[in-house]
Amino acid sequence: MLKALSAIVAVAGLMTIPVRFAEGAGPARWTATPTGYLMVLRRGDDVIASLEKLAVAEKIPSASIMGIGFFSDVTFGFYDFGKREFEPKTFKDVEVLGLTGSIAWKEGKPSIHAHATVAGRDFQAVGGHILAAKVGTGSAEITVIVHEKKLERSVDPDIGANVLQLD
Repeated sequence: MLKALSAIVAVAGLMTIPVRFAEGAGPARWTATPTGYLMVLRRGDDVIASLEKLAVAEKIPSASIMGIGFFSDVTFGFYDFGKREFEPKTFKDVEVLGLTGSIAWKEGKPSIHAHATVAGRDFQAVGGHILAAKVGTGSAEITVIVHEKKLERSVDPDIGANVLQLD
């Protein structure tokens, strides 16, 4: 389990904000904001695992996420409802044009549901459901807007996919 240490940091002399550090880790990966958190991930960071660590460390009940950045590699999945499985495809060295999704819980663990659109040097865009993503050169900036209610996911037997439950 991630153990976090707190610090108060002055921002341009105007306000102070708490910054979270993972014990034994390098620079901070997230900071509190008035609506939740801002994550700044760096080269080699696993996007999904980082969001899961944040959810656990900060006890996030549920959240909406959005972001931009650069991935060294990302694997998208297109869900085949007939086969009830993802058809994966990996892309390398891409700019993240937009990432969106949610954080909920399933069986006591964080459940990240994220989609993105990315483009390579040829400026051709592709996208889909993120199965895996690693940050490339530069960074990835992800805004996490926290919701008060804890939300769970469960498999809908009719379609064989995880669905966010509102009750």
